[in-house]
Amino acid sequence: MIARMRKALAIAALGLCAGAGLTQEILLVADNTRVRIETSMGDIVVDLDVSRAPMTVQNFVQYVVDGHYDGTVFHRIAAGFIIQGGGYLADLTLKPTERTIINESGNGLSNLRGTIAMARGNEPHSSDSQFYFNLMNNNNLNPRPTRWGYAVFGKVTEGMEVVDQIGAVPSGAAGEFERDVPIDPVIIEQIVLLEEVE
Repeated sequence: MIARMRKALAIAALGLCAGAGLTQEILLVADNTRVRIETSMGDIVVDLDVSRAPMTVQNFVQYVVDGHYDGTVFHRIAAGFIIQGGGYLADLTLKPTERTIINESGNGLSNLRGTIAMARGNEPHSSDSQFYFNLMNNNNLNPRPTRWGYAVFGKVTEGMEVVDQIGAVPSGAAGEFERDVPIDPVIIEQIVLLEEVE
């Protein structure tokens, strides 16, 4: 019941956001949705927390349905910290995005090892398609009374060893990036929506 109420509020909020230019489409996402992220190094299964992060999950699933992530890479690999992807192709061309979303970092979910969260710029409500996995407990990425954090919206349930293997890929400078770009590209071949978790 609470989850349904949160989802209804999220849908209403999405309508308001659309008027503000923060998002454009409304996609109904079932509770307990999960995805399989198929990478060149193996598969990662993630449970999405629509009850705690409804707008973030809706946004992520819309990009999945649109095929946006197919052929993108993990362009940032910061050993012992995070791996980030979902925005760039292997040649470091940035894929265009259509929307940004409201920051849901105050949803009670923490940036713990194995969680997935939204990347963003300095502006708190600037997340679009890019996401990251936490390789360790990154409490410094959680919100504080004086600043916004980074919104967690799910957790890895299968394939954490793949996340760790990706996190161990050597990285360095490339193009406009001064560091953390993997020497050998790690490709996100596709992201697939799976049946709901029981």
